[in-house]
Amino acid sequence: MKDVRLLTSPFNPGTLIGPFTNAHPGLGGVCTFVGEVRGEADVELLELSHYEPLTLPSMEELAEQAIERFDLMGMLIVHRVGAMRPGEPIVCVSAAAKHRRGAIDAVDFAMDHLKSAAWFWKREKRNGEWYWIEPRADDYADLARWTD
Repeated sequence: MKDVRLLTSPFNPGTLIGPFTNAHPGLGGVCTFVGEVRGEADVELLELSHYEPLTLPSMEELAEQAIERFDLMGMLIVHRVGAMRPGEPIVCVSAAAKHRRGAIDAVDFAMDHLKSAAWFWKREKRNGEWYWIEPRADDYADLARWTD
C-alpha cells in the first residue's frame, strides 16, 4: 500500500502517521521523517515549485521502488509545494515494514532521492531577497549510496 500526496497547503504530520500505522496490522516497525523549513534567523519564506505532469507520478514511482527494494508493507510520502514559513513541515515520509531495518532504510532512500533527484525547484527569501537553493555535494553523495 502506498499513499503519495502533493499538497499546496500546510499539513500536520501527526494526523497522517496514526492512520498510516493502523492500516498495517502486524508490522514490526514504522520509521517516519518530517522535514521542516529551517528557522534560521534571516529566512522569511521557502518556496518550492515543480513540474506538475512529472512530480506526482515520479513520487509514486519512488514509493513503489522503496516498497519493492525494502520489502515494505506500506509507504507514505507527503510533500508540500508553494510558499512555506520557518517551522512548517515540507515533507513527511513514513515506511511500515515487518522489520525495523527495512523501514529505516526505506525512509533514508526516499529522502535521499527527494533531496537531490527530485522534481522541485527551491528558493529562499532572506532579508527581502530571493535566492535559489541547489542540492549540495553531500546530497548527491547520499543519493549515490543507493546505486546498484
